[in-house]
Amino acid sequence: MGQVKVSINDRSYTVACGDGEEAHVRELAGHINKHVTGLAQEVGQVGDARLLLMAGLMIADELSEALQRTKMLEQELESLSSQRASAADRTREAEDSLADVLDDAARRIEDLARRIEAA
Repeated sequence: MGQVKVSINDRSYTVACGDGEEAHVRELAGHINKHVTGLAQEVGQVGDARLLLMAGLMIADELSEALQRTKMLEQELESLSSQRASAADRTREAEDSLADVLDDAARRIEDLARRIEAA
């Protein structure tokens, strides 16, 4: 199992993680640190626990918005897929109709050709 040292609000923490996940944990800690640092600049040093709580709430809000956006995009994708299937059905119907018209035209042309040969 790997371990990573991360820094949040100028304090170092050692965090255990799975082997190979070190870079990802550092990236996540950097995201948290960005929020904590921004909050500390806005509200001052109100204690690590409160800063981490506020940062956690901000990150949870980001996640909530991302999940809502994902749900909207999934619904839009479902709608577009349905529209695509409907359009494909209409295209097949139009192709079938056109094939019928062409078959009818071919029969007429063959009939005319027979009449001309017979005359």
